[in-house]
Amino acid sequence: MRPKYEIADILHRYEHNFLEAHKASAQVLRTLQAIKQCRTSALGGHKRACSECGHTQVNYNSCRNRHCPKCQVVAKQRWIQQREAELLCVAYFHIVFTLPHEFNALVIREPKIIYNALFKASWQTIQTFSKDPKHLDAKPGMTSVLHTWGQSMSLHPHLHCIVPCGGLDEKGEWKLPVKSPKSSKRKSNYLFPKRAMSTVFRAKFMACVREQMPIDQQIAKKVMSKSWVVDARQPFLGPKQVIEYLGRYTHKIAISNHRLVNIDNASVSFKYKDYKANGSNKIMTLKSSEFIRRFCLHILPHGFVRMRHYGILASRNKSVALNKAKAYFGLPKWEKQKMGWEQIAIEKLNYNPNQCPKCKLLTLETVSVIAPKRGPPTNKLKPSNEF
Repeated sequence: MRPKYEIADILHRYEHNFLEAHKASAQVLRTLQAIKQCRTSALGGHKRACSECGHTQVNYNSCRNRHCPKCQVVAKQRWIQQREAELLCVAYFHIVFTLPHEFNALVIREPKIIYNALFKASWQTIQTFSKDPKHLDAKPGMTSVLHTWGQSMSLHPHLHCIVPCGGLDEKGEWKLPVKSPKSSKRKSNYLFPKRAMSTVFRAKFMACVREQMPIDQQIAKKVMSKSWVVDARQPFLGPKQVIEYLGRYTHKIAISNHRLVNIDNASVSFKYKDYKANGSNKIMTLKSSEFIRRFCLHILPHGFVRMRHYGILASRNKSVALNKAKAYFGLPKWEKQKMGWEQIAIEKLNYNPNQCPKCKLLTLETVSVIAPKRGPPTNKLKPSNEF
């Protein structure tokens, strides 16, 4: 069902209030403009007609911006299909690396440095344990997805990682992690010990950031005195569960249109889960300017890659290392998957774009193209005051 309210509605009504109160970078302005114009005549489109019953309809183009709540379905399905081709018949672990909130001010000021350090430190942590003969002594793989938000859209940078259980050794054989006496007593055995990963991750992250910029001594002293959160969860039950997880997390944005409850009196109400109250569903109401400000906190820098692959799953290694692992398990060779949007709609979304909604026949054809409205190039937008 179509949501009653959309992020675009909020921007059309109250974006000017936000821009009067806060600075916004050119990247933020471009993103907000794209969301407002998505699937409207501003971006052009095409007119389609049914050759059987004569029904006509106009379909406007999508903005395809990664922060747009309406443009993620096809991209998500295409990404999932590519990941399905990489799966091995081993257990997969879900590991979450979280930054302490003391870094939030630095995140707002230098997002590229902090987020890149988060990716780099998390992979270095997995590598450190994988290279150690006491734990694995093999080449691992990892897929990471950056999330920057909490349920209330507050700044909460963390990395969701999927790590296959084991790695490829020098002989091209798959090697499983070494179980220590302590871990074997637990009900759920994790890939590597959580406390040790937390300590290594903290050191790696601080080193990565200090290579790029100085860290205030008070912040450094505070974060080094506390335990960092590395949540190593139980392994998935199988490849199907891995794919279901990927579908939930990969192309999420800070808030979806379906979570919006009401827009009224320059305020926005939305649903959220309060994890401090056992995940109970609640409704939060914010002033429109504050809602947009929180939404903009999660607009990533231009060109920043928020989904990355490492080790045997890295793009440059798949044709050799991943296929060695595939051969070891007797699985089909990995090949890059390509699927058009119409095929995705039919096979994954149970929707045929060529079906006439009136006579239900596959007879819809494009009869004309609607040109987009012309305006100033979005890359020439000047930043207003920075929030």
